[in-house]
Formats: sequence, structure tokens, C-alpha cells
Amino acid sequence: MAKITVVGLGPGNLDHLPVKTLKLLHSAQKIYLRTEKHPLVNELLSQGISFESFDRLYEQGSSFAEVYKNIVNILLEEAEKRDVLYAVPGHPMVAERTVQMLLEAVPDRTQLEIVPAMSCLDALYSVLELDPTEGLLVMDCLELLERGRLKGNTSAPVVLTQLYDRRIASEVKLTLMEYYPDDHPVVVIRAAGVPEREMVKRIPLYELDRQDWIDYLTSLFVPAAELQDKPYDSFQTLIDIMARLRRDDGCPWDREQDFQSLKRYLIEETYEVIDAVEDGDMHKLQEELGDLLLQVVFYSQIAREKGIFDVNDVIGGISEKLVRRHPHVFGKSVEVNSVEDVNVNWEKIKHGEKEDRPRFDIPRQLPALMRAEKVQKKAAEAGFDWPDVTGAWEKIYEELKELEDAVQDKSGSGVASEVGDVLFAVVNTARFLKVDPEEALTGTIDKFIYRFNYIENTAKERGITLEEMSLEEMDRLWNEVKELNPQN
Repeated sequence: MAKITVVGLGPGNLDHLPVKTLKLLHSAQKIYLRTEKHPLVNELLSQGISFESFDRLYEQGSSFAEVYKNIVNILLEEAEKRDVLYAVPGHPMVAERTVQMLLEAVPDRTQLEIVPAMSCLDALYSVLELDPTEGLLVMDCLELLERGRLKGNTSAPVVLTQLYDRRIASEVKLTLMEYYPDDHPVVVIRAAGVPEREMVKRIPLYELDRQDWIDYLTSLFVPAAELQDKPYDSFQTLIDIMARLRRDDGCPWDREQDFQSLKRYLIEETYEVIDAVEDGDMHKLQEELGDLLLQVVFYSQIAREKGIFDVNDVIGGISEKLVRRHPHVFGKSVEVNSVEDVNVNWEKIKHGEKEDRPRFDIPRQLPALMRAEKVQKKAAEAGFDWPDVTGAWEKIYEELKELEDAVQDKSGSGVASEVGDVLFAVVNTARFLKVDPEEALTGTIDKFIYRFNYIENTAKERGITLEEMSLEEMDRLWNEVKELNPQN
């Protein structure tokens, strides 16, 4: 059976090289080095160990992905002829993409053995006197640049490996400046664990690409950012602030809140967002959306403390739902030709997800008009509906007559019930007319306030109070403002 043995050359000090690895290097039929740019290469040559490196592929490839793919292909082809030893810097399983690709591509007929070694991270931990179990994010610099962002958060320290040269350092610096202050302290470490080449320098972030000694053995350590130093436009900063407020030494008011106590604020902030939209005030809308977002983060932080879920679960859930309910966009398995098609398909998918839920699984806390409309739509989906608006019209007159009868009978509870029936019938008619009853009533309330204010202001101009004005005078002014501004 063909065999590929993968060994790590450690951080660069011969003392750190495992005895097993050295024996394998001396006995191997064919040795490939991912790169000759490693402090141990001269030592290998001095011991008579011959090898072939893949450095030439870096000059030929248009991207690292292409280079790595070519390396894997050559190793697999060579393994068909004889046993192969593949040597990489550090530990084979730490920041070594070619080994990961090899694991994915190796056929069943080829045996693959990975021999562990000391990694560059082990040397870094010693140099920095750092315990990674206390929280640490480790990334390859190229991964950071490909993502364009940190995959963790700035509350934990970060180690960035393979800071190859000053060009990469410049790009990394610009990316990190989106998360940290320009003068955030960082530590640049070259050849950690190699005494004759090791160099450690603490500098402000903005000086990162000014270090002319940066090379392929260089890594970067970025300490956690203090909360007050974080950019305020980062979502993670908001999460961190909320967590800080909820700590034992945080804000007493924030610590006392729970799911129930926050309900009123969630409702208030939602309506304030709606007010900003209605007013057309974009500055106010921005502010109110922030207040509403705070409620989401607040609830998520409380849930996180209870071990239920966190804000990432919330984001993941809604993202997955959006993709699942838009197969015409993401799956291409469904075709839609109109907004109506989208709505029908959405409800069909939604119903399939919640088959075990009651049909009228609609929050009782919704405003009554909105809840009535949703209940009527659910009933209509099941076929319980008028064929057209005519039946809805007639239902209003029927309910009005029943209300009149209840008033004449002087039945208090009956009157309240019939008033509710009239409102329900009006909402049903609005549904047929494609009018949002909640918005329609809100508009009428605003119109009433505008006209009544006109009457009151006119009374003040005349030096009298409303109480001193007759109903006839008020009615005349009402009609006057109605003619002046019919929309209001």
C-alpha cells in the first residue's frame, strides 16, 4: 500500500525536533519540503539529508489555493510509485492548509500518517508567557485578509500567524484598524523558539508595516481591546457593552432586568421606530432602530447568562429561516412571478414548518385591529371567507343593527360584545379593500387631533377657552379646517 508520511519541522530549533521525525528524515526514500524557507534546512543538508522543495510552485501559481492544490496532486501522484515523506514547518495540523487538503483528497488505497511536532504556537506561548486556555483566537494572516474581518471578537487576545512580509503586514494593519485604535499595542514575534533569530518587539499597531525585519517566520500578537477603545460602530462592541453592564460590578438597573421587565420597553421602542418612519425623520429612525436593537441584544444577553441561547443563535436562526423561505432566490427550485406568488409560497413553507401548531397561533399581545386581520386571513386560507367584499359590507350593517338592538335592550355586556362584532366586521371589509385597519385608524386619529388642535388654537386667539365655545362654533371650525386641508 502506498504511504505518505507527514512530519513537522517545528518552529526552527533542532532541539525541538522529535527523535522520530529525525529518524524518518534519514530513512525516507523521497522527501518533499513545502518550503526551504525554514531555519532547519541548513541543518538537514549538513546531515546529508536530500529533499525536493515546492518553492518553485509559489512562483508559478496565481494564488495560494492553486499552489496548495498542485502540492497535494504531486504528493498523491508520487505516492503511487513509492513511499513519500512530506515535511512542513511547525506542526502538520496547525495552520497548514496543504495537510488539510491532503486529508480530504487522499484515496483509500493510500496510507497517510501524520507525525506531531512542536508548532510555532507552542513557541509563541512561551515567548509571550501566554496560557491559550484562558481564551485566545488563532488565525492565519491570509485567512484574516480573505475574510476581511475577525471571526471572533476583540474581547479575546488574537494570534495571527504567517505574517510573511511588509506588504502582508500593511494589509493586516489596515484590517485590524477597523477593530482597534490605531495606537493599540501589539507584539511582533519573529522565529519564536530559534535563539539566534528570535526577535520580539512591542509596537503600536500603526507601526506594524514599518518593521523591515518581518519575514516568513513572523507572527503577530494582538492583546484584547479595552471596551472604551473599541469602535462604537461594531456590533460586537454593543454585545460587549451589554455584557459589561450586566456584570456584578456593572449597572444595578441593568442587572435587575429580566424577560418580563423588558417587555414594556420592547413595545415602546417598536412604536417609536414606527413613529420615526411615519414622520419621515431619518435621523430619528436611525436612533430608534438603535434603541430597538439594544432590546434584542439585552434579551440575548440574559438568555446567554441562563445558558439558553446567545445573540449568535438569534442571528443564525433568522439567517437560516430567510434562506429556507426564499427557495426562489437561494435554491432556484421554485419559480415566482409576483409578490403574491412570494407570499403564497412563504405561507406554504411556514405552514409546513409549524404543522403541529394551532392555526390561530397569533400573539394576544398584538393590537386588536392587527390581530383581528391576521385571524381573518388565517380563516380565509382555510376557505372560510366571503366570495367578495359584498358579504363583508352586509355583515357590517347586520352587526350595526344588532348593536342598536343591544343598546335599546340596555344590556351592558351585550353592547360591548356587539361593538366588538362591528369592529371585527369593519376590519374584515378593510381586508377585502386591501386597507391596513391599524394604519387607517392611526391616520384618522392623527387627523382628529390636527382638526381639534385647530379649534383649540382658534379659541385661544379669540381669548376664550373651549369650554366657553358652543358646540355649533366648534362644529363650524371643524368644517372650516376640513375644507382648508382635506387631507388632515
